[in-house]
Amino acid sequence: MLDLVAAQLKVLEIARSKKSCRRCERMVQTPAPSRPIPGSMATAGLLAYILVSKFDDHIPLYRLNEIFARMGADIPDSTMVDWCGRAMKVLQPLTERIEAEVMASDLLHADDTPIRVLDRSLRDRGLGKGVKKGRIWTYVRDQRPWAGTAPPGAVYRFAPDWKEEHVREHLSQSRGILQADGYKGYAKLYDPAPDGAARFREAACWAHLRRDFHDVWASTGSEIAREALDRIGLLYDIERKIAGQPAEARLAARQAHSLPKVESFRAWAEQQIARLPGKGDLAKAFRYGLSRWSSFCLFLEDGRVGIDNNPAERALRPIGIGRKNWLFAGADTGAETLARAMTIIETAKMNGLDPQAYLTDVLDRINDHKINRLDELLPWNWTQLATARAEAA
Repeated sequence: MLDLVAAQLKVLEIARSKKSCRRCERMVQTPAPSRPIPGSMATAGLLAYILVSKFDDHIPLYRLNEIFARMGADIPDSTMVDWCGRAMKVLQPLTERIEAEVMASDLLHADDTPIRVLDRSLRDRGLGKGVKKGRIWTYVRDQRPWAGTAPPGAVYRFAPDWKEEHVREHLSQSRGILQADGYKGYAKLYDPAPDGAARFREAACWAHLRRDFHDVWASTGSEIAREALDRIGLLYDIERKIAGQPAEARLAARQAHSLPKVESFRAWAEQQIARLPGKGDLAKAFRYGLSRWSSFCLFLEDGRVGIDNNPAERALRPIGIGRKNWLFAGADTGAETLARAMTIIETAKMNGLDPQAYLTDVLDRINDHKINRLDELLPWNWTQLATARAEAA
């Protein structure tokens, strides 16, 4: 049998004894315990519940207000907005460390998605309903497919528009291989520097190419598109067999089995594109692949490179689900809070943690934790810390 123990809110009263000394005429009192947010009545557990509910379970704050009202507490959604922003400022040293660690990787997945952001200045000037379109970018390090030793992590960054300058700023200190879609903002990152070396090598996404052929096949039933899907499917059959193996083993398998299929696909694609109408969707799909062919073949040269950019697309899926519930961010600051919260929550999940338990513990101790030991609270170190505390107890 499976039962449910309902959540409940508690009022915690902190008694601080005060004593006086008649000889020296002094008063002494037990120091007040630190709070996650100074001066706030929200405990670490309540803040963690709100953060996870909003940014991981995608519950709008007005609905949380109704949930808390059923528990007997009236917590306005405006108060919870403030708590979310201030809690993420408390956690900012951790999000900055996650960002520095992930962005230092020499192999990154990148992708972006739009979000709606409330901008009252637009409405005041009579420009529409006062909602603009911003972007959330994600940068993912995930070495698990090739048995790498670095822990997985995801960094989220907000920008008020889709200009390429934001990508260049995000990746200004990064080097190596970038696996992403065909967004033009990445193009300059692949250009050779004055010394002849490019900042990034481009790794293209076969899943993105496959999607183009699938859309044509689904809408027209094209036999050529169907054959393209089958040919790409053979490559994924090989990838499933080598998932989780060391990079050297993956590279050897790809050279032996994937390389002939990739070369055959290119020869077949060049034959097909010569027969197709140039403006058709099917021809565009072939041109997209052939024009970036070296990028599509990079996974055949390096066993660490994935065949697709699915890690970044999976990291953006919660944003897509969330925006169907909360519709838009209340302001640029709210979108930045969203990005910071997603960074720490999704990284915790990638490392196998319960994000609510993790945030509860970290918010409870971060203000008293020694700054030179802050790395102990990072998601990939926290399990070891929790285990050591349990053993000591």
